[in-house]
Amino acid sequence: MFTEARLYSPVTRSGDGDVMVHLSDEHPGVHDPDYRDRRNAIAALALDYAPGKPAPQIDYTDEEQQVWRIVSAELARKHQKYAATEVLAAAARLNLPSDHIPQLDEVSAALVPLTGFRYAPAAGLVPLREFFGSFADRTFHSTQYIRHHSAPLYTPEPDAIHEIIGHANQIASPRFAAIYEAVGAAVARLTTDTALKFLADVFWFSMEFGVVRENGQIRCYGAGLLSSYGEIEEFQHAELRPLDVATMGTAVYDITHYQPILYCAQSISEIEDVIGGFFASMDDDSPRRVLHTAGRM
Repeated sequence: MFTEARLYSPVTRSGDGDVMVHLSDEHPGVHDPDYRDRRNAIAALALDYAPGKPAPQIDYTDEEQQVWRIVSAELARKHQKYAATEVLAAAARLNLPSDHIPQLDEVSAALVPLTGFRYAPAAGLVPLREFFGSFADRTFHSTQYIRHHSAPLYTPEPDAIHEIIGHANQIASPRFAAIYEAVGAAVARLTTDTALKFLADVFWFSMEFGVVRENGQIRCYGAGLLSSYGEIEEFQHAELRPLDVATMGTAVYDITHYQPILYCAQSISEIEDVIGGFFASMDDDSPRRVLHTAGRM
């Protein structure tokens, strides 16, 4: 099943309770024992979290705080140049700190008055049904770890920078938050893996890697673009196609490379109508119906 969650490092807990995050051989922190211990400790706190309780408070190190400051400053400059107006306005209202990593409860306290969304901790991979389904309750599952300090502008997996700078700035928009909630409501209606995968893929090409045309320029609103120092530049060179749910839900693509094909809306209203409208009415038979309508069945 395709989703950004496939990029998360697996997390396991042994019979005696030890938690281990299994980093890939290519991960910048794989040979750093301190970083690995740190990842294990943060993951353990998330695994012990009970819904409804305060999120674990992470005592971030100076190195981690410096990574946040570097990436925040660089992405802020990129956003002014490339982010959609709707995202910029939402980010201004949310006003995330740039000098320190916000705790998840700090993010929630800023988001709730804007859109009612709250953040809950995740050790890593959250099953698709749980991850997307939680949007119905306006809950977003977020990691709390930070990428390795040796490569502050690169990460092979989603980290707190992606979850917060990418998604929280997007969810701070009531218009986008309503689409997230529609996704969650749709998941409650779905019973098949086929339909759930279709939903995840449409979400990928919209709320993760969506772009929109504004005043003759292409701007990004997808969280994956908003949080990637490299890809937020590269999307300007992608092949742009119109919003097409049938194609977005069945596209074959490589998550380890910059996306060569993106789907461009003509306005935020079109995103609401086409993408939000699809999620609002989606059921198990929706993939078949949209493919039939598109003449692909």
